[in-house]
Amino acid sequence: MKIAILKERHAGETRVAATPDTVKKLVGAGHEIQIEKGAGASASLPDELYEAAGAKLGTLAATLKGADAVYAVKSPDEATLAKLPKGCVLVALLEPHGDKAQAKALAAAGIDALAMEFTPRITRAQAMDALSSQSNLAGYRAVIEASQIYHRAFPMMMTAAGTVAAAKAFVMGAGVAGLQAIATARRLGAVVTATDVRPAAKEQVASLGAKFIAVEDDEFKEAETSGGYAKEMSKAYQAKQAELVANHIAKQDVVVTTALIPGRPAPKLITKEMVERMKPGAVIVDLAAPAGGNCELTKADEIVEHNGVSIAGFSNLPGRLAADASSLYARNLVNLTPLLVDDEGKKAPHWDDEIIVGMALTRDGKVVHETLK
Repeated sequence: MKIAILKERHAGETRVAATPDTVKKLVGAGHEIQIEKGAGASASLPDELYEAAGAKLGTLAATLKGADAVYAVKSPDEATLAKLPKGCVLVALLEPHGDKAQAKALAAAGIDALAMEFTPRITRAQAMDALSSQSNLAGYRAVIEASQIYHRAFPMMMTAAGTVAAAKAFVMGAGVAGLQAIATARRLGAVVTATDVRPAAKEQVASLGAKFIAVEDDEFKEAETSGGYAKEMSKAYQAKQAELVANHIAKQDVVVTTALIPGRPAPKLITKEMVERMKPGAVIVDLAAPAGGNCELTKADEIVEHNGVSIAGFSNLPGRLAADASSLYARNLVNLTPLLVDDEGKKAPHWDDEIIVGMALTRDGKVVHETLK
């Protein structure tokens, strides 16, 4: 199968869908890899390394010519989409719920698209789960960014001149990103608390040495889908949880929010009034900024200051770790590749496999995913 790797054209996107290591694996499996020149430059991966690994480099037109599959981080822009070979398989983070018109455009162009966001949460698909691999890095980077914005130290320090108190960090949402944020804040020496609406998160939070904060009523016990995602809670529960959080957040130095509900705007967990009760110098890092933010004052790709509190809305935290983010994402794609070919290595997506069924966004000129039909 001929696989094309594109240079990302979205503003601020530093990742790339292949690394020299994954190119070696794909070439070793019999695939032909064509990479657009300069695709890995922003991830510190020069063209020479790709050539040494067995890839061919060229212009966009040369890269796409005859491609059976196109691997990318984000969906190609409109101009690039028009150049994709009809019938090819596009695999990328397509933001399907955020841009439903794109699914129709891909179907109209005759592109069979697989959305990496739709990778099923099953054991067999874990090695292909790009949301988890990227969220893990996002949770880590969120705390690193917070440490840069916060004008004090994280760990307690005892000196001859006096003692520096440890920072208090609060993580809202204990999924993959949240758990990594907890672990990172703990490693930096902060006193960490965390909350989540999923009962299973309580034990995970405790295992990392953090204290769990939540309203643990009957609704809380049923607040998780079969796929492991958080359900949207009732207004009554949200009010009780908001009161608990408001009282707790007023004492915190750093807050990291990670709450997302697939296909819906991010839930508003921190109001303007809550921010105004926080200490001057406190920091909020909102990982849900691309979906509208968990804080009502969040602005995507900006650091907003309100009443002495900094609210950071980074849209692409994994992109701030371009080399590692690219490496993990590229491995996700390598692990998916066997499901796109037959025993002879020719393009033949396993359309009846539950993983491909779950990821399929468009096929044969139609939008096929159940949530977007």
